[in-house]
Amino acid sequence: MAEWTREQVEERLIEAADVMKRLPEVRVQGYFSVWPKIVHEFADLVGQEPPRMKRPPPLPDAISRMEATLPWLRWLEPDDARLVWARAEGTPWKPICWRFGISRATACRRWEYGLSVITWKLNGQQVPAKRSRAFLVDRVRSSSSF
Repeated sequence: MAEWTREQVEERLIEAADVMKRLPEVRVQGYFSVWPKIVHEFADLVGQEPPRMKRPPPLPDAISRMEATLPWLRWLEPDDARLVWARAEGTPWKPICWRFGISRATACRRWEYGLSVITWKLNGQQVPAKRSRAFLVDRVRSSSSF
């Protein structure tokens, strides 16, 4: 792949969070029930809500992309990684702000910085230690604008 952009990184993280939601739940093997299935009659079903439709399980190539995407979060500080992952899962800003005890502007800046660090590292560059977070965000933003 040529150059990574923040938008591509964000899409991959969102896809990884979606794949994690669609994976089957982990069950302990060896336990099962010998009770017969309950056969419901029509009168039992009257007034009940129909069961929610489940999304299909993810495709194997989506799982492979998810497995390749998850180690990217190790490049971030733990709080920044949690914030980026919460945003990838689709959590609204207000619960994120409550969880981390920060303002909406700070949460947005940390999210942008997290995406910028991942983009910077994927493009094979070392994150500058003596530069501000805003410098890195501006550099990534300017390099992906053309």
